Amino acid sequence: MTNAFTLSRLRLTVQVVMLVFTVYGGALIGHYLSDKVTGALPALSCAYDQQNAGYCVLIPMQHQLHHRVGESIVRFQQFSFDYLIPFGFTMLTFFAFFVVLNKAFCGWICPLGTVQELLYKIGRRIRLPIQRFTQANVGRVRPVKWAVLILLVLVLPLMAGLGYSSYVTGDAYCQVCPSRVVSTLLTADAQQIAVNTANPTAFAFSAARSAIFGFMVILAFGMRQPYCRICPMLALHALFRRIVPLRLVKKETGDKCGKCKACYQACPMDIHEVAFEFGAKAFHQDCTMCGRCVEFCPDDGMLALKLGPLALFTSSKTYLKRRAKIDKPDGTLPKAKTAPKPTPKPAPAE
Repeated sequence: MTNAFTLSRLRLTVQVVMLVFTVYGGALIGHYLSDKVTGALPALSCAYDQQNAGYCVLIPMQHQLHHRVGESIVRFQQFSFDYLIPFGFTMLTFFAFFVVLNKAFCGWICPLGTVQELLYKIGRRIRLPIQRFTQANVGRVRPVKWAVLILLVLVLPLMAGLGYSSYVTGDAYCQVCPSRVVSTLLTADAQQIAVNTANPTAFAFSAARSAIFGFMVILAFGMRQPYCRICPMLALHALFRRIVPLRLVKKETGDKCGKCKACYQACPMDIHEVAFEFGAKAFHQDCTMCGRCVEFCPDDGMLALKLGPLALFTSSKTYLKRRAKIDKPDGTLPKAKTAPKPTPKPAPAE
């Protein structure tokens, strides 16, 4: 093992710090200050966690559609700037947050993503088999995140506001989001994992939430980021990836590129395009900006994480030699080197 700096170690440090902040931040800095932090820095902190330091950025979108837009359409004569302006400011704050961090939020800050990565690391330590999507079948799961975004984040909250669906669907996505369970369990609150029997709709949503959480935990031991693949946050980030300054950049050409496939093996989202495409096509909509593909690329300057024209981190053979001592591209530990057995000395002649 080496104690040299690596991007993965830096990212893990940021992830753990943000996990503590987003789950326990309210208890650490006080309710009054945490409310100010919420307004200044929206984060994926579940609203059901009573000790957090902010609220999930999907909350205002669902609630505005439910309580503002939907109800305003029903009362069309009252649909005015009194409703549009608050909704507009909510969306501006929401999108500004995406422009600043965009996909780096998923790979560096999201507590749910951090927990999944830690579970996968445990799976590698106890040598569980690795499950991953191949180039042939990964396309089957990619559209799911868009369906979740459209149905649970946009349509059902709006339908609740219009009066066409149950009040429970006013925050439909939050009803099934496993982050709601993870963040509360980390504060010793098991209430969110219980099944709600108040009415059939609440029962269905709470049962689905517990099932999704359970499957996510089980899968995470052998599969990298199982829930991230269907998360609507990833879909929203994908809408802005072409216009934000923070992005993954790949050279337009490369004779050796695509032969070792180390970047694809390192990618927790099984993005094969990063190995076989060039230029903008390599920055796929499922990328979380974790930087593992850049870390394991052996070609100097082929891949880079950039903030506008500024290269934050670039692929390098020298860096890879240090990085390969920590783990392999798929996250498994390198085999420990054993000292060669000493050659026995010949017996002295009599």
